Amino acid sequence: MNIPRSFRAEAVVLRHADWGEADRILTLYTREQGKIRAVAKGARKMRSRKAGHLEPFTRITVQLASARDLPIITQVETLDAYLPLREDLLLMGYASYAVELLDRFTYDGESGSPVIFRLLTETLARLAGQTAPWLALRYYEMRLLDSLGFRPQLFVCSNCGRDILPEDQFFSPSAGGVICPRCGAGLPGLWQISMGSLKYLRHFQRSSFKDASRARPTAGEEKEVETLMQAYFTYLLERSLNTPGFLKSVNRGPK
Repeated sequence: MNIPRSFRAEAVVLRHADWGEADRILTLYTREQGKIRAVAKGARKMRSRKAGHLEPFTRITVQLASARDLPIITQVETLDAYLPLREDLLLMGYASYAVELLDRFTYDGESGSPVIFRLLTETLARLAGQTAPWLALRYYEMRLLDSLGFRPQLFVCSNCGRDILPEDQFFSPSAGGVICPRCGAGLPGLWQISMGSLKYLRHFQRSSFKDASRARPTAGEEKEVETLMQAYFTYLLERSLNTPGFLKSVNRGPK
């Protein structure tokens, strides 16, 4: 990727890490350049004017100067801090999940994707705006998979190619989609999926968010869809995500 000596970008802060005595390394997902890492000089100093703009899941405009190793942040301005996400531990966890998912699936140096950038910022705005987190995140997951090239097959059997009938099915992470009962009887590594849960996955895959927001799943269907999606992500990433475990511990509350 050819990056000019100085460039401006719109970005969301995915995460940061301390570096040296006073600096921070930021991982940003930018509209223009995709995922990049950059250095914020002096960001950990008490009087730093940059620090407040560089917290995770903040949408910013940033001016960067190319350096021998990582670009250096020279100017930064907050476009949206999504403040409700910092005032509630659960909302912070949901936002962290959205950010972690994108972080795990993308690599430094890839081309930017305005579609993915918009999906991320819209999801953070929905979470901050009190949209039901289950709905906002399941829609985000399905649309992110589409944009990344991992769209699951939900309308025909991923093994035999026959149309899926209105009955309970199986889901295969390795096959990337639904497996009909006829094929699923003898295949390993399958997850059961009810027709009700499959209906919502299909709905999220082909609908606008406005239409998807009409979904009214039962508590059992919510849990089934969430569990199935986590199994799919674990297969694709070859490891589990961190934030689902954190969210479970927060939801359980103190012992």
